[in-house]
Amino acid sequence: MAAYCALHLALNARLSAMMALALAPTGALWGKPTWGAWWVWDARLTFELILLFLYAGFLSLHAAIDDTRRVDRAAAVLGLIGVVNVSVIYFSVQWWYTLHQGPSMSFGSGVTMSASMVWGIVIMTLGFWAYAVAIALTRVRVVLRTREHAVSDEGVSRLTERTA
Repeated sequence: MAAYCALHLALNARLSAMMALALAPTGALWGKPTWGAWWVWDARLTFELILLFLYAGFLSLHAAIDDTRRVDRAAAVLGLIGVVNVSVIYFSVQWWYTLHQGPSMSFGSGVTMSASMVWGIVIMTLGFWAYAVAIALTRVRVVLRTREHAVSDEGVSRLTERTA
């Protein structure tokens, strides 16, 4: 999402803003099934909560502002702020030793789990990415059709104003 936000800000590419909007609802959900507690004031969970607020703000901006160019630009800035927060979430395990264990797989220290678990993680990660790409492409198709419909309705209303 952050890459598409940066592309939109750098190139003013409308499709990249639509892709960011399509990817926004695919943010992570967490809770008791994942970490064994509904909430603790852990550094990682707190920054995840901030990320949830950033996602909600991103989606709320799109719902609140009708001018697509203005909303795409504002949402792109918010998306780039969110990517900084994602970096803090990633490194929080190494910076603060709280509820979460350190990384089990990393480029520098290798893998500290059994091979069957590694293969499970790899297969599930590939499956998740394939699903996320399919959902994002489906959603961007909906965003495109919605915006095309809004533009065509705007043109019809302008035409009727001229003839009236």
